[in-house]
Amino acid sequence: MEPIWTIGLMTGTVLDGNIDIAMVRTDGESIESFGPYTLAPYSMQVRALLEEALAAARQWNFGAVEPEIFARAEAALTRAQAEAVLGFVAEAGMRMSDIGVVGFHGQTVLHRAPQAGRIGDTRQLGDGVLMQKMLGTEVVYDFRTADVRAGGQGAPLAASYHQALLRKLGTDGEIAVLNLGGVANVTYWDGAEKLIAFDTGPANAPINDFVKARGLGEMDRNGALAATGKVDEERLRKLLEHPYLRAAYPKSLDRFDFPASMADGLDDATGAATLTAFTASAVGKALDLLPVRPRKLIVSGGGRHNPTLMAMLAQRAGVAVVDADSVGWRGDAIEAECFGFLAARALRGLPISFPTTTGAPQPMTGGKRVGA
Repeated sequence: MEPIWTIGLMTGTVLDGNIDIAMVRTDGESIESFGPYTLAPYSMQVRALLEEALAAARQWNFGAVEPEIFARAEAALTRAQAEAVLGFVAEAGMRMSDIGVVGFHGQTVLHRAPQAGRIGDTRQLGDGVLMQKMLGTEVVYDFRTADVRAGGQGAPLAASYHQALLRKLGTDGEIAVLNLGGVANVTYWDGAEKLIAFDTGPANAPINDFVKARGLGEMDRNGALAATGKVDEERLRKLLEHPYLRAAYPKSLDRFDFPASMADGLDDATGAATLTAFTASAVGKALDLLPVRPRKLIVSGGGRHNPTLMAMLAQRAGVAVVDADSVGWRGDAIEAECFGFLAARALRGLPISFPTTTGAPQPMTGGKRVGA
């Protein structure tokens, strides 16, 4: 397949109120060029629906009947993202007929990793059929379910895209990619055949939830609150005893598996500092599990804008860290770019998950295609 223009859509589990939209020209194996990228804000009404759906999902916990709010939130989310894509393409001076495929991740409202004797489950809100009708371009959506149904973790899915980015840089196995979203995940590639990815632990979600619960805003902007606090080392030591951190990969997390309540009883600054230190320390434990411990991490995602977290990564994870932007990547766009890239892979029937990334029984393609 010749390279095509793809659009990837991503809304993170931290519910920051934005739709990440990125354009990439790719054949699903290599990256020819990057197109425009933008953050398109949701309306307050859509964001409120998503927050209500997220709360309902935790009560539902994959029960028999889905909460009614899911259908309303899904329709609103899909329409908002499709309208944002139409505006994005027009702003780029292009037409929808110039776009080969749209990769629509949707909004994760609940994710449950598999356990011994029980397959996992996952739910992303997103109506690919409705989006395709609105855009008139082929859409690939629901990227995770097939992997989960086969016994995989369903996450993380960015490994093949990170591999393509690393290949473009010409790196070796001493450099890995760390994404700091609601949850943190790492991708390791040895430069040859070995590709490994897994969730390392929490990232922005518990810090944001903690700050919000204390009435201090939506997030610890620039890590300012954590920078004024002193880490509760005893609390941190106990948190680092969590069995997930010792478990072998592949493994994955829901954004609430490590909640803000980890800092209950601590004052604002101490709590923020301790949660930030926990994220950094958990990354260090994850690196110890890899075949070769990376000497450097290229960091993407919103968490890289937190200088306190970046400094703690260097100190507590014992690794050099660089912002993805410094190597010519677009650190805020990578997750959205990834789903455009994965959509191109889906068109070709190429795998998007692997035994060493999600624990799937064999390399698996994924995503539902609409409009082929």
